[in-house]
Amino acid sequence: MTARGGAGPRGAATRLPPWLGIPAAVGAAFLVVPFLALLTHLDWTAVPGAMTSPAALQALWLSLGTAAVATVVCLVLGVPLAMFIARSTGWTATVMRTLTTLPLVLPPLVGGIALLSLLGREGVLGPWLLQLGIHIPFTTVAVVIAQSFVAMPFLVISIEGSLRTAGTAHELVAASLGARPFTVFRRVTLPLAGPGLLAGTVLCFARALGEFGATALFAGNSAGVTRTMPLAIYTAFNGAGVDENTAIALSLLLILVAIAVLLVMRGWRADVIR
Repeated sequence: MTARGGAGPRGAATRLPPWLGIPAAVGAAFLVVPFLALLTHLDWTAVPGAMTSPAALQALWLSLGTAAVATVVCLVLGVPLAMFIARSTGWTATVMRTLTTLPLVLPPLVGGIALLSLLGREGVLGPWLLQLGIHIPFTTVAVVIAQSFVAMPFLVISIEGSLRTAGTAHELVAASLGARPFTVFRRVTLPLAGPGLLAGTVLCFARALGEFGATALFAGNSAGVTRTMPLAIYTAFNGAGVDENTAIALSLLLILVAIAVLLVMRGWRADVIR
C-alpha cells in the first residue's frame, strides 16, 4: 500500500496546493509571452526573403560552421577534463570544478576581456604569437575560441555528472580482468558517460551557436569573418548591416534551434527512462 501523502504509483501526479497555480502561471507567462510578442512583430510574408538574404545566409553558415568546430574542440578537451574531475576527490575536484564552471556564472563580456588579455596583441601570449606570425583576435579562429570558452562547461558538467552517478565499479571489474587502461576507457568509461556526453554535446553546440558577448569583444563584428547570427541581430537593431526583418527572422531561427535542442534532449531522456 502507498502511504497517505507519499509517492504513489509511477507516473501518478502529486497533488499540490491549488494556490501554487497562480505564481506558476505568471512564471510561465513571463517566460513565454516575450517570444509570442516577437512573433507578432514578424512580417511572415518577408520571412523567406529575410532568411535567404546574403547577409542572413552568411551569418547563418558562419554560426553553424564555427559552432560545429567549437563543439569538436570542446569534445577533444572537455571529455578528458570531465573524466579527471569525476575521478578526483577532495579539494582537487572542488577547485577543478569551480574553475571549469566559472564561465557559466561570469558575464560573457568578461570572458572576452580575459581572452584578449591572454591572446591579444598586448596580452600575455600575444607578443610571442605575433613573432610567429599568428594573429588570433578579430578572426574566425577567435570566434571558435570564444564559443569554446563559454560552451565547454556545459559539456564538462554533463559528463562529470554521468560518471559520478555510474561510479567506478565497472571500470574496476574490467581492470581486474586484465583490460588495459585505454581499453577500459574506450569500452567502459566512454559508454558510461554516454548519456552525459550526448546531452552535453547538444547543449554545447546550442550555447556556441548563441554566443554573443565574448565573441563581440574578442572576435569583433566583421561581416563574413566574425559576424555570427547573434552579432547580425545586434547589428540590425543598431541600424547597420541587415534590416530589422532579417534580425527578427534570425531570432526566430535561433528560437527554432533551441526548441529542437530541447526536443532532442527530452527524447533522449524518455529513451533512458524506458
